Amino acid sequence: MHYRTLGKTGLQVSQLGLGGIPIQKAERKNVRRLLERMIASGVNYMDSARGYTVSEAYLGEAMKGLREKFIIATKSMARTRTALEKDILTSLQNFQTDYIDLYQCHNPKVEELDAFCGEDGGLEALKAAQAQGKIGHLGVTAHSREVFEKALTLDWVETIMFPYNIVETQGEDLIAACQQKNIGFIAMKPLAGGAIEDSNLAIRYILQNPGVSVAIPGMHCVEELEQNVAAAIQQVPFSQEEEMRIQEIRRTLSGNFCRRCNYCAPCSVGIDIPGVFVLKAYFERYGLAQWAIDRYEGMAKHAGDCIDCGQCESRCPYQLPIRQMMKTTVEEFGK
Repeated sequence: MHYRTLGKTGLQVSQLGLGGIPIQKAERKNVRRLLERMIASGVNYMDSARGYTVSEAYLGEAMKGLREKFIIATKSMARTRTALEKDILTSLQNFQTDYIDLYQCHNPKVEELDAFCGEDGGLEALKAAQAQGKIGHLGVTAHSREVFEKALTLDWVETIMFPYNIVETQGEDLIAACQQKNIGFIAMKPLAGGAIEDSNLAIRYILQNPGVSVAIPGMHCVEELEQNVAAAIQQVPFSQEEEMRIQEIRRTLSGNFCRRCNYCAPCSVGIDIPGVFVLKAYFERYGLAQWAIDRYEGMAKHAGDCIDCGQCESRCPYQLPIRQMMKTTVEEFGK
């Protein structure tokens, strides 16, 4: 396994890490075997979240006696000091540890990030926990360029997580900015939420970018780990045939794949269009249908609220058939 420095944190992380969303569907008894194989393969980075139901707890239970082998990253949707203090405590209990290496503000909107950094905001809880030795480093995760750009200006941000894969390249210039600012970059959704079937090509594509600190494909079993490890250690240039395959993947997915750039906003009736499509992807490709349904139910507006005005489509730089995609979402989610 090859290692890179996670920006200004100074942590030496394996280029391949564990994305913890699919741990929710793992057999609890098998997670220990997965972690043991990670150690044998040199994979030392794992990412989870408070919102991933049992993921933190399953990983924590499986990690007994192995804590020093891993760099733990997790994240919370809490935005206030009080709520985040509670989530930090819960994460520590779930992981059965007295410290977490990286704690991240999970997918805030720009206005939420402003509040997070303000008086009684979540940042106060993170810094207090950091001062107490409960958290090592601080980061932000994002799905929109707007939040990514904002995070780059915040002096407390040591890492940024953002979607990056063969199809979603909209953040490449910002990844380069991370490298210039010595901010660690964590590539989420390296297989585009499962839409890219060739994991070898997908992982290698991401890791050829020197601005990427670690790629974290979602994994829940040893077989997935071994497949992704084989790709991560294969540091060879793409063949002409592989370059053609990359272009083919882009052509195939370009007409129906949301990059979450948010240029479609604002929706005339207030639908979070990228948010809807994120959950649609989880429903279709991650094997986490009920998890996606539960979060979809909690959205203020649903795909069924679309009035077919078409304003979003006129702003989409990728010419996506958003209205038709909304109708498909209604069929899947029921509203």
